[in-house]
Amino acid sequence: MPPVDAHPPKPPAHPAPSAPAHPAPSAPAHPAPSAPAHPAPSAPAHPAPSVPDLYGHGLRLRPWDPDSDVDVEAWLHGHTDPVFRRWNTPLRTVHDIDSARESMAARAESVARGTSVAYCVTEADGGAVLGHIGLNAMDPVMSRASLGYWVLPGARGRGVATRALALTSRWAFSELELHRLELDHALRHEASCRIAERCGFRYEGTLRGAMFAEGRQDAFRDAHLHARLATDPEPALG
Repeated sequence: MPPVDAHPPKPPAHPAPSAPAHPAPSAPAHPAPSAPAHPAPSAPAHPAPSVPDLYGHGLRLRPWDPDSDVDVEAWLHGHTDPVFRRWNTPLRTVHDIDSARESMAARAESVARGTSVAYCVTEADGGAVLGHIGLNAMDPVMSRASLGYWVLPGARGRGVATRALALTSRWAFSELELHRLELDHALRHEASCRIAERCGFRYEGTLRGAMFAEGRQDAFRDAHLHARLATDPEPALG
């Protein structure tokens, strides 16, 4: 049994106050400035490349103009063409003038962000609109992009797509200094296969389920992949 203290000590007359459980933080020596009321807008992901007019092979390639009635009509005509719709199922469906303007405006925003380039393909003499060609999914880090094109029904059979692809590819390699250009098309689209190979885009294989099925965004189909490198020889179109 422990010993009992016969004379326990008296508590102090004025005990020291205990420290608070959570002491208040001291004020910083230099308070952080408050955030600006209107923060500056963020810069685009990649600076948009300059998009000059291109001339060659009897063609003029110029940027599309969403404010031009002629361009909007051509865009509508191209996107509602049955042959285009057989081989392409875009995310943004075009079915009338208003949706054509919206689609063109969305493409213009992509160009401004530096992720794509869109060219209206016209005759060098006269300026009649023949179709479209564009660079998509531009990746400056890996120095590559993909190509897509379409030709209006009345301009088919004249080598428009071949000439436009050759002209755009040369510009992308020489001026944008890209290293690799890719081109894919739906399986059994033989015309696109011939155009790609004629312009030096080698067949590299079949991509399984890489494209939307015809007229659907809930089903997929296979695609052929073609590609050309900046180091590949320039094709002779003859």
